[in-house]
Amino acid sequence: MTPTIRRATQADTPVLFEIRTSVRENHMTLAELAAEGVTPASIEAWLASGSAAWLGFVDDVASGFAMARRDQRDLFALFVRPEAEHAGLGSALLRQAEAWLAAEGIEQPWLLTGGEAGLAAPRFYEAHGWTLVERMDNGDLHYTKRLIWPAWA
Repeated sequence: MTPTIRRATQADTPVLFEIRTSVRENHMTLAELAAEGVTPASIEAWLASGSAAWLGFVDDVASGFAMARRDQRDLFALFVRPEAEHAGLGSALLRQAEAWLAAEGIEQPWLLTGGEAGLAAPRFYEAHGWTLVERMDNGDLHYTKRLIWPAWA
């Protein structure tokens, strides 16, 4: 059950939303995502304008994804279906996104994640070297990470 990853394309937008709406933590419906400006059209536009996304597979099933945005210099999304949690997919997707951000010359990307008590995401990011910068007014947690890339060594 080794996860595999491939670059996502605009044609993968429906499965990205399927995965996104399947998660337990930070769950959002299609309507809630749309209210935040996250729609199929916005995802396709981001992918067309230099953002990158990756689909992760466990046993040949699309089970997670990550998305990073060059213009925002951030890790925008990382989600794994509940049935694929603890298979190493989230870590593999995070490494892929970090490598892409570093290759794009982004030395210190940022991300936001939920800050509710008991969420696994903060522990996950901290275990992967991300540093908590602040708790936002809405309760979200703002993290950054210094990326080391061979070209900068």
